[in-house]
Amino acid sequence: MAQSVGIKDVARVAGVSVGTVSNVINRPDTVASETRARVLSAIDRLGYVRSESARQLRAGRSRIMGLLVLDMGNPFFVDVARGAERAAREAGLGVMVCNSAQSAGEEADYLSLFAEQRVRGVLLTPADATGRNIEAFRRHGIPFVLVDRVAEGTTECSVSVDDVAGGALAVRHLIDAGHRSIAYVSGPPGLTQVTDRRTGAMNALGEAGLGPECLRELPTERLDVAAGRDAGARLLGLADRPTAVFCANDLLALGVLQAMFAAGVSVPDDLAIVGYDDIEFAAAAAVPLTSVRQPAVTMGALAAELLLEETEADAAPGAHQHRRVVLQPELVVRRSSLPPR
Repeated sequence: MAQSVGIKDVARVAGVSVGTVSNVINRPDTVASETRARVLSAIDRLGYVRSESARQLRAGRSRIMGLLVLDMGNPFFVDVARGAERAAREAGLGVMVCNSAQSAGEEADYLSLFAEQRVRGVLLTPADATGRNIEAFRRHGIPFVLVDRVAEGTTECSVSVDDVAGGALAVRHLIDAGHRSIAYVSGPPGLTQVTDRRTGAMNALGEAGLGPECLRELPTERLDVAAGRDAGARLLGLADRPTAVFCANDLLALGVLQAMFAAGVSVPDDLAIVGYDDIEFAAAAAVPLTSVRQPAVTMGALAAELLLEETEADAAPGAHQHRRVVLQPELVVRRSSLPPR
């Protein structure tokens, strides 16, 4: 195995001190041009690469930001990562993206990894409903911002979307289209986003003078297409099948749509479907999907900017004020929920 080239090797070949090599790398203007050229030539000849991890340990500051999301298989979180990466890159930082797979155990493991790597800070969409993982991570003193979750009961920053308003938008649209029996394919009940969207749906029913019995909840263990297909099969087995379904995200909605196609059920004539997130695939579905749009890229960028503001080295003590940013959702109507002509 080839040995890595160190700064001492460069100093030996260039015939200078280790301190001079360090100055060429970090403060080149302080070194005479002839000496600087000799050191740079040695660096090029040896293929020396500066140890970023060692530099970070000396400086006490990392150039890496952690991002831990619920499911990188969901295009919504890919868009959140795009926004965060864009803001981090503009600040000269990189992003370490990790996927908890909606598992509290995996979330705990990745938070421990972030602490070991001494990342600059963390953007986190929590999987652990108990909050224990966050409490354990807080002891490391590493700043973090909650993404797609309001920071209730904590002092940290958060960037989220008003999911209560989003749930109300979806169900109000279905009620306006004439539906009085609606299913809610809800996902894991421990996720705040799922319960908030249900609260919004119930609010819309109340506004229309309809009782809670008009909304039938079909929980799923995950928020993916396979779980949506399973919910669709359960929906098909109901004796008094609802005429519309609101899904907690677009992947669930696409799974329900697949189940309806396989069973020969017409969408939207026999069943109207509304999703949530407005991922790219929503508009490209066999029946274009009505969805509640979340500004995912903006959410990721704002969260990264808040984290950068908090961790800025030259910020005066007390200059950063923790903030809760709540963005507003938007209903995008497509063919999957339009009433029959």
